[in-house]
Amino acid sequence: MKLLMFQARRFRFRTFLKTLADADDQDVEEDLADVAVIFVHAEPEDETRRDKLFTTTLKNTKWLANKRSLKRIVLHSFTHLSSSKAEPDFARTFLDDLAARLRSAGYKVWITPFGYTCEWDLSVHGESIAKVFKAL
Repeated sequence: MKLLMFQARRFRFRTFLKTLADADDQDVEEDLADVAVIFVHAEPEDETRRDKLFTTTLKNTKWLANKRSLKRIVLHSFTHLSSSKAEPDFARTFLDDLAARLRSAGYKVWITPFGYTCEWDLSVHGESIAKVFKAL
């Protein structure tokens, strides 16, 4: 699993192109301020170590958000951080479960439309801690 994480002043996303035939039809646009943006890339080997990765991803996400007292989080499936990709059902369920767990901890969470490429605008704080990459 790869995580590319940002502390964002602003993150705007909009559905652009449906990439999975079984994805629900969606036309979504959101413009959010003061948000942690987590790009998640799931790989095939992640399925065999899901529980450990789930806990580590949860901790990393909360750690980044809490460094700036952000209570808003966007999860975005981003399959461009490695050439190997997990099955879409695994990635989708992982994100849904992660969002549910974060919500139960008091965060407000958005998941960008799964099975779509999105156009987005991202404004990130300047400190190095505002831009973090993790290979788990």
